[in-house]
Amino acid sequence: MTLASPLPATAVTSPAPERTKHRLLELLKRHGPQTVQDLAAHLGVSVPGARRHLTDLQDQGLIEARTERPGGRGRPQHVFLLTERGEAVFPRTYSALCMDVLRHVQALYGEEAVLKVLDARSEELAARLLEEMPHELPLAERVQGLTVWLTTAGFDAVAEENVDGSWTILERNCPNLTVARQYPQMCVSELGMLAQVLGVPVTRSSRIACGQGSCRYRIGP
Repeated sequence: MTLASPLPATAVTSPAPERTKHRLLELLKRHGPQTVQDLAAHLGVSVPGARRHLTDLQDQGLIEARTERPGGRGRPQHVFLLTERGEAVFPRTYSALCMDVLRHVQALYGEEAVLKVLDARSEELAARLLEEMPHELPLAERVQGLTVWLTTAGFDAVAEENVDGSWTILERNCPNLTVARQYPQMCVSELGMLAQVLGVPVTRSSRIACGQGSCRYRIGP
């Protein structure tokens, strides 16, 4: 599932600021790291005005700032550049590429090989997440940490504790929807990854890839 809008509506006060933010993202995409002075000149706006938009984009996690020396020499400059999330605003062909690869794997080695590839990816991801969320942490902290990661990854996830002590994670978006519809093994693999990271039973009661409004997971017995 792809994010409905790269610029959340709560951060946009009128069409003009929204267009300016998109222009800033496009400039950083095309030209790489830029100073606020360069960006203001490109847009024909004041430096304080450009800085306000840049601050909004930083708050949304779409850009970041760093200090660098032009050409490795001279006085350090404060520049802005796209984050991974900011890069994701622009069209990519990852879903098509992924489907092509999986289709070739299936044609050459069968459906079981597709699941093995997806499982290997999920296990590698789970290992990285376990470094940040070890099982020694309380379950509540692990659930909240995983929910934050899922949202960062584009799943728009929320979590809530149930009266019986279990948890529910709701994914309201699926950044892998195109692939998941063609290869349901991806959803099977994701379920296993969640259980591995949380260290407790995880069951799923709904899937966006099946036409339902969200992916709903019950965490715990």
